[in-house]
Amino acid sequence: MTIQFNTDKNIHGSETLEAEVVAKVKHGLEYFDQYVSRVEIHLSDQNAHKAGGDDIQCTLEARIEGSQPIAVTSTDGDKGKAVDLAIKKMKSALDTRVGKLKEH
Repeated sequence: MTIQFNTDKNIHGSETLEAEVVAKVKHGLEYFDQYVSRVEIHLSDQNAHKAGGDDIQCTLEARIEGSQPIAVTSTDGDKGKAVDLAIKKMKSALDTRVGKLKEH
């Protein structure tokens, strides 16, 4: 599974941040490794430099061969929590999609 990490202009995409997020996603989705060819991670700050609550958005897009991509989005005030929530949503979506693929 190839993992691509992207941030918007409002989040500094340091090597440390990238390594942490990629490791979380890789570990969180390792069960689906044989089905998913690529995962794209998009981390953005929706309110830029303004004060606000759940302004960090994490979108995960998983590509499965022979199937449409799956995308999930989560928001939180903390980058780590936003990523964790997105992983949880992606696991659920992949469970459903992989289950349907196994039936065929």
